[in-house]
Amino acid sequence: MGQEQSGQDQDQDQDQNRSAGVQLARLLRRWWEEAGSRTGGSRPTQQALAVKLDIDQTTLSRYLNPKHLSTAPLRVVEALHAQLRAPAAELERARALSRAALLENGRQRASGGGGEHPAPAGAEDGADGSPTAEAASGREGAGAVDGPGAAAALGTADRGASGRRRLRWLRPALAGAAVVVAFAMGMVVHERLSARGDEAAADGAAGAVSASKAPYEWPLLRMGEEDQFTRGRALQHLLNAHGYKVQADGFFRQDTRDAVMDFQNRNDLPVDGKVGRQTWPELVKEVGPGSGAFEVRAVQELLNNVGLGGTAVSGKFTAATAEDVKFFQRTHGLPVTGRVDVGTWLALMVKQLPPVKAPDYQRTATPLPSASM
Repeated sequence: MGQEQSGQDQDQDQDQNRSAGVQLARLLRRWWEEAGSRTGGSRPTQQALAVKLDIDQTTLSRYLNPKHLSTAPLRVVEALHAQLRAPAAELERARALSRAALLENGRQRASGGGGEHPAPAGAEDGADGSPTAEAASGREGAGAVDGPGAAAALGTADRGASGRRRLRWLRPALAGAAVVVAFAMGMVVHERLSARGDEAAADGAAGAVSASKAPYEWPLLRMGEEDQFTRGRALQHLLNAHGYKVQADGFFRQDTRDAVMDFQNRNDLPVDGKVGRQTWPELVKEVGPGSGAFEVRAVQELLNNVGLGGTAVSGKFTAATAEDVKFFQRTHGLPVTGRVDVGTWLALMVKQLPPVKAPDYQRTATPLPSASM
């Protein structure tokens, strides 16, 4: 009995394995469970991982649970592969499973809403609309009545029956044609959407909107009493990267304005003390391994406040910082280089979350960090 039950369980497992959605969920869950062992650290919690993926934790939990069959889209699959540092050889398999599962889901929805149309109750006609043999023989045999009146009645009945047969044949035909047209239109839309998704994937960001096509504009910062938070601190770090000495606390005071005006004067910009679309592109620097502490710190401040969570503001461009940069670029349709160019700076400035309190490293009074950090 136990062996029979075990065999049934194995058969059920084999049936489940035929589903691309189940295979994908098992693969993603294994990536997550083995993440800590591969890197020698601790496995990220699903809550922290969901924040990095910019999705809610319940959705992520379903992507990782084979019993729910909630298929992770291609964007999430690629982001999970990067965040969990899964084996490179498994990325293509995961992509293929995601596409196959989405196709399976589409077929299931189509079959659920487009089943066969049953014949009307009491219909005697065959599948092609012609009378069945039994019905024909009944009209000519025992059920026939002799005489002229009978012939007239039979003619009338034949005409009525013929009209009903045509009507019964016409309705399923029209319904079938509507189903065919709807299916064809759905296939066209699917192909067009797939083509767009493939184009986005070729640019390194499947399903993401290109930053160059988004209405991004540099934020305008000016002197004021209010705390300008992350953008203000990033501005001050960048000014320090250009040799100025201002406190990076987010408050745009007179010392920050003086530094901005001097920078504008030195770079042939309008000298108005405001930092906007003309000053920002000149002020930012390309950041990557080996960059100075101030510009790296500015990047880390911005990364830490765009929903990725946990980017250390250290002034050192570590491998973890590079991964956070790549993840941000991938999810915002930017070239995935791991380096922060003007386009990435702009997207980081635009995508800042609502103001937050000062980061941990600034909560105690400390001297201005030196460029050697």
